[in-house]
Amino acid sequence: MKYFHIRCTEREPCRGKDMAEAPIEMWAMQVAFAIGLLGIYVGWRGTIAKMTGFYDLSGAVKTLLYGIIAGVLAASAIDILILAEVRTGTQNIISLGVISLIIALAESSFSLFVLGRSRIVGLRACAPYGWTLGLGFGAMRSAHLNVRLFDPVVWDGTGFSIPNIVLACVLTVITCLGHASITTWQGSRIIENSRFRPIIYGSIARSALTLSTVLAVFFPPTLALVAPIVAWSWFPAQESWLPSGLTPAARQAYRRTLRQAEINKSRADSRIRGKLVESDE
Repeated sequence: MKYFHIRCTEREPCRGKDMAEAPIEMWAMQVAFAIGLLGIYVGWRGTIAKMTGFYDLSGAVKTLLYGIIAGVLAASAIDILILAEVRTGTQNIISLGVISLIIALAESSFSLFVLGRSRIVGLRACAPYGWTLGLGFGAMRSAHLNVRLFDPVVWDGTGFSIPNIVLACVLTVITCLGHASITTWQGSRIIENSRFRPIIYGSIARSALTLSTVLAVFFPPTLALVAPIVAWSWFPAQESWLPSGLTPAARQAYRRTLRQAEINKSRADSRIRGKLVESDE
């Protein structure tokens, strides 16, 4: 199955069926989505897997599914209202920024609706559930962008190639971890009974992330604008935002779990290299 596009330029005006192209094969689209879903694995493996026993993981799976569904809708809106406009050059950066902010406000409001429910607040699970909700947002967003990145008729540099596969992987990690961090921060504020101000701040951050990742399809260095911020956000997310709902005793136990995980990883690496490992047993 192939998806056909009509590409019109000033030099080559549209001529109906003569201009129809079949730019992206189904297998390439499946690779694009697989890379997008890989972002869920990275985000889950690095955080939620370590929180087993501290929160109800079945609830985390549910919020992940909510994020995936909402992410599909948001990705469709971004494709029509932002990416298509960038491709044709019919909107300036200010107009695109306003559109991305409106979409971000919808995402932030949806996050408040999901994470602010009495059951989740009662469990004090807003932050870790926010992480999985954000992973769902980011996975669908990056999968959509990867499809456009592999589509050779979108832009001169797009198409299925090794450099674009690498770019898709980087784009996926930044998008998934960026959305997860933002939604986790919003969840940590909900626990503190701060609901509406985080919507504003979170929407600004989401808008910047959305615009930067969409522009990266056309100009990859744009990712450098948000990559350092996403990398920085990893540390407060792990140290402060994710465990924000835990009791003091549970928070200490969680940090001990993280330290023990690092020790075990170091020992495993040492065994792989053939070094002697001292045991505490």
